[in-house]
Parts: sequence; C-alpha cells; structure tokens
Amino acid sequence: MPSSPIRKLVPFAEAAVQRGLKVYHLNIGQPDIETPQIMLDAVRKSDFKILEYGHSAGNESYRKKLVKYYQSVGIAVDYQQIVITTGGSEAILFGFMACLDYGDEVLIPEPFYANYHGFAAEAGVNVVTVTSTIENGFALPPVSELEKKLTPRTKAIVICNPNNPTGYVYSKEEMEQLGELVKKHQLYLFCDEAYREFNYEGEMPMSSLNLLGVDAHVIMVDTISKRYSACGGRIGALVTRNKALIEAVMKFAQARLCPPGFAQMAGEAALDLPADYFDQTKAEYKARRDLIVRRLNEMDGVYCPKPSGAFYAIAQLPIDDADKFCQWLLSSFSYKNATVMLAPGSGFYATSGLGKNQVRFAYVLNVQDISAAMDCLQEALKVYAAL
Repeated sequence: MPSSPIRKLVPFAEAAVQRGLKVYHLNIGQPDIETPQIMLDAVRKSDFKILEYGHSAGNESYRKKLVKYYQSVGIAVDYQQIVITTGGSEAILFGFMACLDYGDEVLIPEPFYANYHGFAAEAGVNVVTVTSTIENGFALPPVSELEKKLTPRTKAIVICNPNNPTGYVYSKEEMEQLGELVKKHQLYLFCDEAYREFNYEGEMPMSSLNLLGVDAHVIMVDTISKRYSACGGRIGALVTRNKALIEAVMKFAQARLCPPGFAQMAGEAALDLPADYFDQTKAEYKARRDLIVRRLNEMDGVYCPKPSGAFYAIAQLPIDDADKFCQWLLSSFSYKNATVMLAPGSGFYATSGLGKNQVRFAYVLNVQDISAAMDCLQEALKVYAAL
C-alpha cells in the first residue's frame, strides 16, 4: 500500500506547529471557502427520532434530486443509474472491484491523483501509466502512446477531468478520442469529475457520460467534497448507464450497508443553491490561480504552466529531490516565523524517478496567505540553494 504524498509529511507539519511556526498548507485540496450555510442548516435542523440505516444506493430523494442537477449541466441520467458512495474514493474502489479481477491493469496518464494507486492496491489491480509532460501543460498523450501500453490484462482507462494534480482540462476532442479507444478495445473508462464546475478558461468540460456509443463502458465518479467545500462529508457518487455494472456495484454497496446519513442530508440541501452559486467561488479560485502561477514563474529556476481547471498546479523547482525539500521546509526552515507545506511531485507518478524536482500546489488559501506562502517559498529556495 503506497503512502500518500499529500499526507505523509503531516507529522513534520505538526512538529513545526509545536515549535510555534505558522504552516501554510498548500499540500492538500482542503479549501478555505466556507461550506454553504444551507448544507449545515440541513443537518442542524434535522428532526427525527432514530438515525436509521439508509438505502444501500443512497437516499432515493437525494438520487432523484441529483438527476435534476445533472440535467442542469447537460447530463441525462436516471436515479437508478446512481449509487451514492462514501466519498468519490469509495466510488472508484467499488468500480475497480466490480469491473476488474485480481491482476488486471488500469491505464492512467501520469502524474495522477495519488490515491488511485492506493485504490488499485486495495482492489488487487496493477497501474500502468503513460506519461504527460510539464512542457505542454500535461496534455493527454497521443492515443497511439496509450495504445502501446495496452495488454491482454488492460481492462480500464482512468482519467480526472479537470485534472488533479495538474489542473489540466481535457478538450472535447481528447475526450472523444478516449471514447473511441475504449470502444475499440472494449475497455471501461473511469472519469473522475469532482472538479466539473472549476474551469477558468472556457465552458464546462465535456462529461464522459456525454460521449456517444459508449454507455456500457463509462463510469463517472462525482463528489460533494470540492464542489461545495464539504470534504469531511464523505459523500460521492458512482454514475453509469451500464445496468449490469450497477447491479455488481450494489453488492459492494450492500456489504457496507449505506452511505453516511447526515452527510446525504447536507448533499441534498446543496442542490437547492442558486444557479449562480459557483460564480463567486470560481472568480476567487481564478484570482488565486493567477497569483500563485505568476509568483512561481517570477522565481529563479521555477516553471509552472497555467492550469485551466480544478485548484492545483504542478511546478518544477530548482531542486534535486522534492521529497527531501518538502520535509526540510517543515523540519529545518522558517521565514517570518512561518513555513510552507507542499506535496512532493514523485508521489503523483508511478514511474520511478519522475517528478523528483516537481511539487503540487493546492491554491486553496486566500490570496493574502498565498502571497505570504510564496514569499516564504522564494526565501526557502535561496537558502536551500546555498546549502
């Protein structure tokens, strides 16, 4: 089981706080945007005598309300094609266990969300990668490169759109190429759409569920965590039009009984937010993105492509080992009684040796804190170079 590059440095951050330092957390996608009041009130004002088990697929009222949300963003599904899960994480794990046998392979463009590796390990599945590069902003590698990696054990392709950790947004053409590829080779396509609303350069990204002729192949993964800044709610969804797959997933859903009850109330309430709810949130994230990318590219020896979506960016730093550098930031460095916590890039790659001089930034703090964190990092790079 691989360790999380996002969380493995937590003990060093805790020790830094105990020494009296302020730690700017740019390592994890935990936004400082307030969770909508309507969600919190739904839990606070709930009135029942027994907190009972719910339906294994999730509360029917919530699933039916989700159907209307998906319709509002151009996705047509039925509530019986939705299984509510304990976070998007459980949706991916259930999908892996339902679609793949022990020793099968999933093909994932790297760098990728590190926990995909963990889910694959739990399901007994092997991860095979095709590498995207920082030079072109981590665009999808050519389909011919993906096809070269296919073997008789390959059963699925996994993507995140908009992407975590790179912030890249796959174009309609790239999505359609993936649709043709999974149809040609009879594969599943897992698409993590947790950051659907957060695209800063154009329209909402094309959903995998809107690809033509591949209904039986597509598993869409969703979550309230990022959309509504409700990461601790642990409510996600697996959505597919493949009836046999839903039946298989339901066996795993029944084995864990039901998803969290209070959090489903919060998730259902969120669907009553006004249509313009995301306008202000997107504007705030765009300002944060523009600031952090500008500040990084102004530093000597640093390169950071501008991401189009989500709230992450990967930067290349003038260092030889990001794991050591990120640990050093927490254990041995401070500037104005503060330091920065980052996620080492190597943890987002499966190929050994890649990402050694890269780090992922989660621009989830307000612009004042991001500015102070960049001051801190700029000074740290100067000190580290001298060492």
